[in-house]
Amino acid sequence: MDNRAPGAAPPPPAEPRASFWNARRRRPVFLVLLAAGLILFLIRLPGGARASLATALRTHWELVLLLGLFALLTLSLIGSAGQRLDTRLFLLINLQAHPKWLDRFMGVATQLGNMLTALIAAFLLILWNNLGLAFEIILGTLTLWLVVETLKALTDRTRPFLDLEGTKVIGWREPGRSFPSGHTAQIFFLAALLSFRFSPGAWGIAALYAVAILVGFTRMYVGAHYPRDVIAGAVLGSVWGLLATLATPYWIGMRF
Repeated sequence: MDNRAPGAAPPPPAEPRASFWNARRRRPVFLVLLAAGLILFLIRLPGGARASLATALRTHWELVLLLGLFALLTLSLIGSAGQRLDTRLFLLINLQAHPKWLDRFMGVATQLGNMLTALIAAFLLILWNNLGLAFEIILGTLTLWLVVETLKALTDRTRPFLDLEGTKVIGWREPGRSFPSGHTAQIFFLAALLSFRFSPGAWGIAALYAVAILVGFTRMYVGAHYPRDVIAGAVLGSVWGLLATLATPYWIGMRF
């Protein structure tokens, strides 16, 4: 029964209780669990496997550097200072006025980071009888997709067009979470792997990475990702490409 006096203002709605298991608390917990899982995995590895892994990491210092950079980028999501800078850079890129032809070009170019592009490349390699590289691309693409989707679920970062009013979206509003950029990770994985396997020279490598950088830039241009999402995707894709090259002797030894 309503006991309020006639004409009295309705009481303010009760504020929802803050959930303990919100995104801000969930992220550090998941990071701790991931670190614990990694330590447990290393402990359970046979001694010979641990020694081989340690040798590979000592030899390929760039891999350790990239992994450290990716960890720092992930940890930076916990604080608010990085988000403010992310937002400023994103809006600087996304809200600029551009001609329609450039919007269309960026909308097409961004799809070079699609998984379908990698599978088409693998199919062409099969036609050229390069089954080993085709297998590397397919396996690397599928495992990278699993890693990206797992990280997106753990970090639970919202897409910029859902957070920022007035964001310019080119193409469709992509579902899923934002960190890291899967398109960027995929194209940098291909750039790293193809650079190693084909050794195209300085100009060829520059061309591959120019395409990869373009795809990363388009992810902000079309409104799909923040800058840190793109940088993390580039680092993760490069790491995946380096790991694939370390496994190359095993692929070469396999029969297809």
